[in-house]
Order: sequence, then C-alpha cells, then structure tokens
Amino acid sequence: MSSQGSPLDGIRVIEVDNWMAGPSAAAILADMGAEVIKIESPAGDPMRATGRRPKIDDPEKTGYDYQYDVDNRGKLSVGINLNSPEGVNLLHRLAEKAQIFMCNLLPNRQARFSLDPATLLVINPLLVHATLTGYGTQGPDASRPGYDVTAFFGRSGLYDAMREGDEGIVPMARPGQGDHTTGLAMVGAILAALRMAEQTGEGQVVETSLYETAIWTQAADYSVTGIDHAPVRRRDRKHMLAATVNRFPCKDGKWLVVNMPHSSAWPLLCKALDREIWQQDERFEDARTRYNNMSELVDLIDEVMLTKPRDAWGSIFDQVGIVWGPVMALHEVVKDPQAEAIGIFPELSEKTIGKYRTVNSPMRFQNARVEPRGPAPRSGEHTQQVLTSLIGLEKSELARYVESKAVFLES
Repeated sequence: MSSQGSPLDGIRVIEVDNWMAGPSAAAILADMGAEVIKIESPAGDPMRATGRRPKIDDPEKTGYDYQYDVDNRGKLSVGINLNSPEGVNLLHRLAEKAQIFMCNLLPNRQARFSLDPATLLVINPLLVHATLTGYGTQGPDASRPGYDVTAFFGRSGLYDAMREGDEGIVPMARPGQGDHTTGLAMVGAILAALRMAEQTGEGQVVETSLYETAIWTQAADYSVTGIDHAPVRRRDRKHMLAATVNRFPCKDGKWLVVNMPHSSAWPLLCKALDREIWQQDERFEDARTRYNNMSELVDLIDEVMLTKPRDAWGSIFDQVGIVWGPVMALHEVVKDPQAEAIGIFPELSEKTIGKYRTVNSPMRFQNARVEPRGPAPRSGEHTQQVLTSLIGLEKSELARYVESKAVFLES
C-alpha cells in the first residue's frame, strides 16, 4: 500500500442517487478516497433487497445484499426526507460543505426538490453538480425514466445490433452492464470538472446519460451509420467476413473466440487445426472464396473443434500464434488466475457476515490507494454522525428533525 494516500483524499461527495448507474460512479469515487455521503429517503434506495442471493447453505450470509453492496460500499448513509422543507434545507447545508454533488433525479424532480444546478451553485459556487439520467436533460425525452435495458441497450440500437442475423431474437443484458459503463463516464466527467473548478474558481455542471454512453460504445458503427443511414449488417456464425473472426464450440461444451481479421491468419488456423490441406481447396483458396463458402467452412471447422476441449485448443492456438480467448462462465472468471493477479476480486469484511469477496474498480494506481474501503451502509446509519459533526446540529435539534420526519435514523 502506498504512503501517498488516495487520489481524492479530502474530497466530499453528496450523492442523491438510487438504483445502480449513479451509485456505481459514487462507489468508484469512494474507492479513490472521497468521503461519499449518500442521501436516502425514508423508504431507502429501491435497489436495496432487489438483487439475487448466493446459492450457499448459510442463511446469515445469503441474507446479505451483495449486489447493493458493490455499488454503495464505503459510503455514509444519511436519511433525509426530500418532501420536507426542513429536510431539503439540511441537504443544502450539506451541499455547502461538499465539492461534488451527484444526482440521478430527472430535471423536473431536481427542480421540485431544489436540487437543480441553478439552486445549488448559488449555495456553493465552487460545487461540481453532476447529473446522470436515462436520455439527457434536454429534448422530448428529458423527463422519461430510463433503465439500462431500456435506454442503454434498447433505445441506443445496441440490442438490435447484437441480434444474430435478421431473424435473431433480441438478447437480454446481464444486470447493471449499461449502468456500470455509464457510471465510468460519469466518473471521468466529474474528475475533469473538479479540476476545472479548482483552476477557475467556478463551479461546473456536468451530465451524462445511459443513452449517449451506449451510443458512444457503438461509435465504430455509428461513425459509418451516421453517414449512410443504412441498417447495420447482423452476422451470424455462418456468415462472418473471415473464418478467423468467429466463436467456436469445443468438445467439453465450452466455447472460444478467435479474432484475427487479416487474411494472413488463415494458414495459422489451418495449421492449428491440422488441416493444412484446406489451403489447396479451391473453395477456400482466398478471402473471397472463403467468404462465399463460409457456411460450409464453419461446419468443417466446428467438426474439428469438437474433437478437443477448449483449454486444449487454447494451448495449440498459443503455440501457433493465434489470438484467441476463452468464452468463460462467470463462475470460472472468479477463479481465473489472471483475475487473481490483478486483484479484481478483493476481500472486505462486514460485522454480521464476516469476510466476503467483492468487485474492484477497473483501474489501478501505482503510487496511490484505490480500493474498496468497507461495506455498504445500512439505510440512515450515519444520519446522526454526519448531521452533528458536519453541520453542527445539537442532539436536541436532531431529535426535533426526527420527530417532524425531516430526517430518519438507521432503519
């Protein structure tokens, strides 16, 4: 561990986020050393208690919400009722003490609760105000709610482009893929805005959305589609452009993927498969003939690939010099030596369940500490601590706020 501390030591974040996208960005900021104060309503973040549980025979450990934990670890939870004017006033006082304010409420709801940039930058002129939405804060869908499956995968064209062939069924993403990708975009915007605020002495307003981040992930396609407006060609395994860019089944039921688009890779594949005779076959003599006979060629390659298990083929491909990768299942990845080497699954400890594995932020610093700081808080766990220490509430004042339901303590 470095003695130089963490990149965001001394930075305070007030977070009014729920579900996964915004919270995942705030979790990365917490990993970087920021003090993240998560504001929760009396009902708590709706993401609590919605994730799947591990399939193990330990009722105490299976009761813990690991999916909520990964996006909210290392934070402080303060219970504030935004429907209460007194609660909003307390939140404004917290914003005065922060460098970053994060919010994934839609613009009309930000204005309703006086959490919009125009309001908060008057209260704190140096504040970085960061908004994450489904579709952006302008345009006809600015007030449309969006989840990653709707705004990121559906509306952006990603689901349609991922279909295999024109008749392929629309796929379904795994939980949080679009949320976490957008969270990374939010982190980048916040860090750049924080630097600008420090340099200029003026606050900054930044935003991103699930929709535009998803479009950015498809920039290679959109750079052309934006010009010709033509439908994207969805290619199934039997109609790929090159035999050396495909995924193949193996004897053990596992798959691997090969990605060597240049035609010079064809002899290497023939050698690896011990089918060098294919190089003299007129059906496969050049890139054009292989393309014209791709369905038949894929059947022949499949027939050979099904004679050996995946990892055996991997060793052969390594020896020949083929760029390949295993199509691994999630339960394989958590035991992958490469994952272990880069520390992507660190261990945390929680007082009721003890030690457990989580997922690290996808970045490492050579001379700074970037890692999960602790488990996710319980809803309202730090209300008293934060409001008394940060804005100086007396215990009698806090009790009055609790009685009026402007704030709530741990539930």
